[in-house]
Amino acid sequence: MKFVEMTAPKLRALAHETPIVFPVAAIEQHGPHLPVWTDSLILNSIIERAQESVGDHVIFAPLLWLGNSHHHLDFGGTLSASPRTYLDIINDLIDNAVAQGFRRIVFINGHGGNDVPLKQATFEARMRYSSRHDLLLLMQTYWGFGVEPWGSKPDIVQREMGHACEWETSMVLAIRPDLVGDYSTLHPVAPGNPFRPGVRAWKTADRSQPGYIGSPHAASEAKGHLLLSLFTAALVDWLRRVVAWDGLSWDG
Repeated sequence: MKFVEMTAPKLRALAHETPIVFPVAAIEQHGPHLPVWTDSLILNSIIERAQESVGDHVIFAPLLWLGNSHHHLDFGGTLSASPRTYLDIINDLIDNAVAQGFRRIVFINGHGGNDVPLKQATFEARMRYSSRHDLLLLMQTYWGFGVEPWGSKPDIVQREMGHACEWETSMVLAIRPDLVGDYSTLHPVAPGNPFRPGVRAWKTADRSQPGYIGSPHAASEAKGHLLLSLFTAALVDWLRRVVAWDGLSWDG
């Protein structure tokens, strides 16, 4: 079910037990070879595929293309909300949903820079509604389900998501190949080891001169179709757990 296609009375009637999913992504630079709406394009494709399996049991809000992308501003091609502004936007969406009776509120993320603010916003909301024991506040990034695509296709080079990398380039090749520029001659940019296991604050220009991180030269349309299929299947399985939640227990 799509939020924007439903009437207000029907939404009110479904709100209590039906999960509402907010897909959130970004508009930002993706190196010299991918469009700036890569994150939104990929996530929207995954959401559309997931709707085919769980669309009768979940309400999908329209994709929020504005993300926390200030770390890409050095390269241009980026429209971004600052971290604190983004926190306010996400918190407002949660408050909107709660006020309308929704109890299962889910954010599906398609941009790495949104990860920390989404975790913070859902935590803040849980504290704000600390007396509500019937609320389920969740966020998940679509590549964070533990999928190991190289197990299905051993020629996949990367073992984690990068930026404008093998994985993202492959998925855009599978969705909109007409938007992909020359990637075959791009040299890999390693993710590095920025003082792990600690966490270093960074912006993209600290890590990459060309604006991508990973191995875009290794991309292919076939890899893209596999990645989209695996990420969609993992998301669908997880959303089914959200639908099946009994409304009170800790475990899903």
